[in-house]
Amino acid sequence: MAASSSSSSSSSSSFSQKSYEVFLSFRGEDTRNNFTAHLLQALRTKGINTFFDEDKLEKGRVISPALITAIENSMFSIIVLSENYASSRWCLEEMVKILECNRSKEERVLPIFYNVDPSDVRNHRGKFGEALAKHEENLEENGERVKIWRDALTEVANLSGWDSRNKNEPLLIKEIVGKLLKKLLNTSTSDTEENLVGIEYRIQKLRLLLCLQSDDVRMVGICGMGGLGKTTLARAIYSQVSDQFEACSFLEIANDFKEKDLTSLAEKLFSQLLEEENLKIKGSTSIKARLHSKKVLVVLDNVNNPTILDHLAKNQDWFGQGSRIIVTTRDKHLFSHGVKYYEVTKFNVDEAFEFLKHHSLKYKLLENDLQELSREIIFYAKGLPLALRVLGSLLFGMSKDEWRDYLVKLKSTPNMKIQEVLRLSYDGLDDNEKNIFLDIACFFKEEDKDHVVEILDGCGFSAKFGIRILIDKSLITISDNKLKMHDLIQEMGKDIVCQECPKEPGRRSRLWKQEDIFDVLKRNMVREK
Repeated sequence: MAASSSSSSSSSSSFSQKSYEVFLSFRGEDTRNNFTAHLLQALRTKGINTFFDEDKLEKGRVISPALITAIENSMFSIIVLSENYASSRWCLEEMVKILECNRSKEERVLPIFYNVDPSDVRNHRGKFGEALAKHEENLEENGERVKIWRDALTEVANLSGWDSRNKNEPLLIKEIVGKLLKKLLNTSTSDTEENLVGIEYRIQKLRLLLCLQSDDVRMVGICGMGGLGKTTLARAIYSQVSDQFEACSFLEIANDFKEKDLTSLAEKLFSQLLEEENLKIKGSTSIKARLHSKKVLVVLDNVNNPTILDHLAKNQDWFGQGSRIIVTTRDKHLFSHGVKYYEVTKFNVDEAFEFLKHHSLKYKLLENDLQELSREIIFYAKGLPLALRVLGSLLFGMSKDEWRDYLVKLKSTPNMKIQEVLRLSYDGLDDNEKNIFLDIACFFKEEDKDHVVEILDGCGFSAKFGIRILIDKSLITISDNKLKMHDLIQEMGKDIVCQECPKEPGRRSRLWKQEDIFDVLKRNMVREK
C-alpha cells in the first residue's frame, strides 16, 4: 500500500518533473511495523523523497486517483513482496499500475522478496498461488483481471531485486538505499531537467567551497533570488556526496515557518541524524554527546529566518569532524563573517535554449515554431529557470495562435506561478524596505545609486540600510554604481502597486505610466490617504 507522507515537501524551485523519488508498495499487515518502517526511516535519513501510506487500512477495492497520480509521479518504485502481498487486491492493482508506468524503464522498479522465495512469486506457488486461486473463486472477480495480476507477478519476479532470506536486515536496507542513491544520481536526464543544463559546473563551484577533504566542521551557503534552482543544486550535491557521511538530513523549511515550530524542526533534524523515530528534545547535552562523534551532512533548505540557523546550526561543535552544513536561502545576510556561500547564477542564453529544447521533446513542435517560441520565452524569462519551466510547460502544449496570444497578454498580466515565488522575498521586508523596493522597481532601476539614496533620504527613508537589505535578499544588485533589478522582479514590484487599486490608478501609491499620469492629472484625481 501507499499514500501521501513524504520526507520533504516539494519545492517550487525544484525543476524535477516527478513529485517523488520513491513510491513504496507493501502489504501493511506484513511489514508496516517492521521491515518497511525501517526501510522508510533509512530512505528519509538519506533525504530521499518517499511516498508512503500512513493509513493502517486499505480504502475500497480500487486504488484511488490520488494513489495513481503518486505512482505516475514517482521516479522509482520499491515493491516489498511479503507472503500476504498477493492476498490484497489493492496491492496487486498498485503493482500493475507501477509496471504500466515503467514499461520501458523496468530498472525503475525494485522488488524486495521479503521472506518469500522469488520462484514462488514467479510461478504462483505457496501463499501467492493460494491468494490468486482465492481471487478466482470470488464470483465478483473478473477472470481477466486475475490473469493480469498473474502476469504482473511473473514480470516483477523476473526483475533484478533483493532476496531478504538469510540476510542481515540492517545491512540489506543499507545496500538497498545505497543502490537507490546511485540510481537517482545517474537517472536519465530525460526524466530530470535539473541534470540537463549547467548543473555540473555549479556543483564543481560548490564542491570547492565544501572542501570535503578537510576535517573541519564547515557551513556553506547557496544564495540567490527565488526560482534560480537553489534547492535543485542542494539536492544534486547531497545525492553526490551523502555516502561520504555517517548520517545525513535534508530538511526543507516551509515558507510559512513560524518560530513556534523551532522545537519540532530540531526534533525532526536530530531524529534523522540519530535515526530515531519521534525523538523528543529534553536537553541538548545528551544529543550533543551522541552527535559529537558523527560526521554528518545537513542541508537546511529555504532558510529565511536567522533563528533557524541559531537554533539548529549555530553550535557547530555539536557535529563530528568533517561535518558539513549546507544552507539555501534568498537572504545572504543570514550568514556571519567567515561563512562562504555560492551565489547561484541565472542561465545564459545558450543554457536557457538548451533547457527549453529538452523540455519541448514531448511536444510536437515544428522547428521554426520552437525557435520562435523559445526566443520569446527566453526574452521574457531573462535566464530565470523557474520562468523557463513554467512558461515552457504552459506554452509548448498550445497552438501557435494560442501561445502568441498568451505572450501578448503576458506583457500586461504577469504569470501568477512565477510571481508567487518571487514575492516571498518581498513579503519578508519591513515597511521601510518595501517602500524603497517599490520606488526602485517603479522609478529608479538603472539609476545612479548615490542619486537615488539622496532622493529616498529626502523622503524620510533609511535608504543606504534599505538598499543593503534588498541586495542581501537578492532583490537588487549594484553594477557600476547603478541599481540593477531582474525584469521579472521589477514586474512583480509594479504589479504589487497595480493591485492596490486595479481599476483606479489615481488611488495607487505610485504612477509611472505616462497615460495613467496624464489621466490622473487631467481629472484632478488625488489618491485618498
